Amino acid sequence: MNQKGILIVVSGFAGTGKGTLMKRLLQDYDNYALSVSMTTRSPRPGERDGIEYFFVTKEAFEEKIAQDGLVEYACYVGNYYGTPRAYVEEKLGEGKDVILEIEIQGALKIKEKFPDSVLIFVMPPSGPELKARLVGRGTETMDVIEKRMSRAIEESQGIEHYDYIVVNDDLDECTQRLHNIICSAHSTPGRNMEFINKIRNELTQGN
Repeated sequence: MNQKGILIVVSGFAGTGKGTLMKRLLQDYDNYALSVSMTTRSPRPGERDGIEYFFVTKEAFEEKIAQDGLVEYACYVGNYYGTPRAYVEEKLGEGKDVILEIEIQGALKIKEKFPDSVLIFVMPPSGPELKARLVGRGTETMDVIEKRMSRAIEESQGIEHYDYIVVNDDLDECTQRLHNIICSAHSTPGRNMEFINKIRNELTQGN
């Protein structure tokens, strides 16, 4: 039974540990491809162009929009973020499950364009823990942290549009839960119509 790749969209409030979770998923399992997003924001310490993000100018990003070279894009806290189309289509064609780590606006646009995609929202164990994680990573001013917390309040209103939630309280357990959700998604009838029709034909021919 040939399995086609599934488009997996992972979102969550800033500070929930999405990036660490994605790295662990790719480290532990070999059938995933993480789509690298394009952004106009400045790199954080340790981030590399083409690895964590493609860092581009606003002009270059808007040119990519005009060329229809993005699956989705959105503006978040004053910067553009988007998903390059070519990589996604290539990896899905290879049978890889492609993971897009994007915010809620982009996720809902993906669901409109690709109804078969799976949307997963990563939750913190609690509100206070989320703020503690943002402060603890030490990469942003308190002003930016407060903006991110305000944004989290807005985003919390859209979580019900996702297919699943996972709570990132323990990295090992959360990684396993995420993998199990994706494995289950491969077994839905809608994603296996070719195999179902094959069995139907064989049953018909056998009678």
